[in-house]
Amino acid sequence: MKGVEYKGCNSVDGPIIVVRRSENIFYGEIAAVRDRFGAKKIGRVIDISEDYAIVQIFGTTTGLDLDETTLEFLETPMELRVGEGLLGRIFNGLGQPIDGYKDIISSKKVNVNGYPINPYARVYPRDFIQTGISSIDGMNTLIRGQKLPIFSGNGLPHNKLAAQIIRQAKIRNSDEQFVMVFAGMGIKYDVARFFVKTFEESGVLSKVVMFQSLADAPSIERIITPRCALTAAEYLAYEKGMHVLVVMTDMTNYCEALREISTTRGEVPGRKGYPGYLYSDLAELYERAGKVKGSNGSITQIPILTMPNDDISHPIPDLTGYITEGQIVLDREMSQKGMYPPVAGLPSLSRLMKDGIGEGMTREDHKDVASQLFAAYSKVKSVRSLASIIGEEELSQIDKMYLKFGEKLESEFLSQSEFEDRTIEQTLDLGWKVLSLLPKSELYRIKPEYIEKYMPKE
Repeated sequence: MKGVEYKGCNSVDGPIIVVRRSENIFYGEIAAVRDRFGAKKIGRVIDISEDYAIVQIFGTTTGLDLDETTLEFLETPMELRVGEGLLGRIFNGLGQPIDGYKDIISSKKVNVNGYPINPYARVYPRDFIQTGISSIDGMNTLIRGQKLPIFSGNGLPHNKLAAQIIRQAKIRNSDEQFVMVFAGMGIKYDVARFFVKTFEESGVLSKVVMFQSLADAPSIERIITPRCALTAAEYLAYEKGMHVLVVMTDMTNYCEALREISTTRGEVPGRKGYPGYLYSDLAELYERAGKVKGSNGSITQIPILTMPNDDISHPIPDLTGYITEGQIVLDREMSQKGMYPPVAGLPSLSRLMKDGIGEGMTREDHKDVASQLFAAYSKVKSVRSLASIIGEEELSQIDKMYLKFGEKLESEFLSQSEFEDRTIEQTLDLGWKVLSLLPKSELYRIKPEYIEKYMPKE
């Protein structure tokens, strides 16, 4: 009860304290916890039984003892103060300013857990987002309202790619601009500084809201960080009518924090020790993307996760792939060759691509070109495997053409500068340029009239 302090707790275990349950406590309620010296800590109710309540502390439990600790239940969930003053600000994982400025001036507070979107109110995503990156725009198109994760590995340039997308993302033939919400969970200080510096130098910081839970912050803070970020995004999208691009990194750190809490609570572990509710917890975050009827705004998500040991079958990328609408997979071998961005052509996928490209949206030949590039690149992989066995000199003439095509595709189409912003027309023209290395008989996925119209003339 607000205004009433309860003294004593039953146990303290890591970031978890167990207290005897009082009346009217609800799940997710915020509690003010004080040690014997009056130092205040904030906690959240994460479980309730008939006799006890479990409170998760956002910070360390050092200094808390069983007899002198006091708790006050504040009768409110975790909330974020929202307003137009969010833009250009930097907060910690709990939504507290860390940029040297005061709290934003607003009386509006919103529950960070969000509210379910009525499925009937959802609008099917169809608007093409031009990122300026050929490997995405041409073959794995990002659609407004989509959730398209980046599957990466330690040491790969996923942060550089995310920053480039944030700088360059735009809606074609529209004056509507994106604002960005960035959520960093368990990230290193140099990564946080990289994003801040990138946004400052590119002049987009005034359109970015940043939430940072650094690696030295309590891991428990990572649970709240994406929820604060998505709450800010929902306010900007659905109440202010803005197009919001949400980048969340690193979802692996978030899942590790979930596993830590689950272990501390003594829950029965699931795959690789992660809690059994990992799927539903991730879905709770990812499904806050989209468009809704009655609002001009939208939320597009790009979660970034580093695959442990580059294992795409690991529970985190595996479950993420089930929930989201595709994935951008970064390849270590391509990165070691010096390619940027090292987007793996075949494992990458955008499930909503087909509905956001074509005449009136990108260009009439886009679907055919993308399909043919995928088919030809798949053939390149087979030819390379064959060449490694029998030798390149033993290959047929057509197979040698495919090898040359593969080299050109990787060096000219898939690779580009970190600051190169290509239009979709430039991307498709590059696609035609590399496809021209193959005989027309091999271009079986492209309509003849498109070949006649767009194929470069010798």
